[in-house]
Amino acid sequence: MLVGVALKRAPRVSGVDVADPERGSLAELEELAQSAGAEVVGNILQRRDAIEPATLVGRGKLEEIKVEARMRQAPLIIFDRNLSPVQQRNIEQVTECRVIDRTQLILDIFARHARSREGQLQVELAQLNYLLPRLTGRGVELSRLGGGIGTRGPGEQKLETDRRRIRDRVRKIRQSIETIRRQRGLRRRARQAVPLGTVTLVGYTNTGKSTLFNALTRAGVYTSRQMFATLDPTVRAVRLPSKRKVLLSDTVGFIRDLPPDLVVAFRATLEEVQESAVIIHVSDISSPQHEEQDAEVEKILRDLGVSDRPRLHVFNKIDLLPPDHVEMLHNHNGNVFVSAQRGTGLDALLERIDQVLPVDRTVQLSLRVPLADGRTLALLRARGRVISSEVRDSHLWVEAEVPESLARKIRLGHLHAAE
Repeated sequence: MLVGVALKRAPRVSGVDVADPERGSLAELEELAQSAGAEVVGNILQRRDAIEPATLVGRGKLEEIKVEARMRQAPLIIFDRNLSPVQQRNIEQVTECRVIDRTQLILDIFARHARSREGQLQVELAQLNYLLPRLTGRGVELSRLGGGIGTRGPGEQKLETDRRRIRDRVRKIRQSIETIRRQRGLRRRARQAVPLGTVTLVGYTNTGKSTLFNALTRAGVYTSRQMFATLDPTVRAVRLPSKRKVLLSDTVGFIRDLPPDLVVAFRATLEEVQESAVIIHVSDISSPQHEEQDAEVEKILRDLGVSDRPRLHVFNKIDLLPPDHVEMLHNHNGNVFVSAQRGTGLDALLERIDQVLPVDRTVQLSLRVPLADGRTLALLRARGRVISSEVRDSHLWVEAEVPESLARKIRLGHLHAAE
């Protein structure tokens, strides 16, 4: 059973009807629950003037939730808000069902999808920080953990230990993550020694970032319609139309009210965004809530301090729009419209990246190259664009556009630049 609570005085977001569970936050909660492997049998939405401190919803609504859960044989109730430890215990006592909140559900999904050692450590850290204040008075409930949604992660034995041992585990995980962060920083500095710009894909979860990443790089990264299918960042090289090479990075998707502990735990991953030369904001243009989702992404980018970074807004999944809507789309204000699934608009996207990338810009050179120097000629054609060439005095006089880094190498090679 899903339960949503909306405040009557809360401002409504343009294009989103919070009272409609099919289009509002309950629809997103249902996607999250399904991504965690749940079968949703029903939902309840209550609009209130204020939150009830002890039970979130009123006593009468709790009884209604209890009856609905029994009728539908639902052993688990998921709330679309973050519950305090007291609220969670009180709701469980009244409904006689296991209760989890939105944060615990997201943590469960992250635990399912974490594949690398780094991702698993980050998820475990966030889970332990979430569970630590909930240990008091929950010995019976915790002894039942071990299977099902909201119970995946650190495991029964760790959860039944005392606070001191859990804090020790948290400290060790943080040390391990810090080591990984330093190693990632060393790799990043090694990449920065070579003049390659990093372009990072960001966006709301399930907007098709990994599909777009695969379409541009042929990397074969795991993709799924489930939310948060990508947790571990992946970096691959991409050649732009100017022949410049860039590093494209795929990152974890954002979501509204992302748990703070999760943001802190994934700091090493989010540093990829902070070090990017260009940020590509990917939106699902087929989603009725894409404006609200874009606003959440903008908020997180501001929190990361990268809102002023060169950015492209890419609207994905145009193949899911009606044909008459697609015909009305055109590039405006720097936006690009693509279908990563079908490969539509990818050339235009690469051209736009080429235009806004501030790293290793292309420069025009006039060179006098010996005809016997086949290596330099091949390099010019492979990594640049030859505008014109003419044979004079046993030399080839070439006009070419090449990346600035290649121009420096050619000059250091003691080639004679034409005056």
